[in-house]
Amino acid sequence: MKATQCDAFNVLINDGEKAGQVIFHTHVHIIPRSKDDNLWSSETYPRNPISHGQETKDLVSSIKEVLSSSPEDYSTVTSSAPKGF
Repeated sequence: MKATQCDAFNVLINDGEKAGQVIFHTHVHIIPRSKDDNLWSSETYPRNPISHGQETKDLVSSIKEVLSSSPEDYSTVTSSAPKGF
């Protein structure tokens, strides 16, 4: 942070075309940030706390299921995550 004189930074990985990945190898973006830089317009909106309802519980269960399977099984696991996740 000292080199860029920023207040903070974001670490970003776009994994997959739908996530905005345009260079199809793994790489990490480190984005210097400053107070009120408004890099993304969504940052100006108030943030709502995450709901811990059934949809969130289903997503957590789906992630745990994938993480507990062996790498060979990853392609066969179907997500129970809600559309958009």
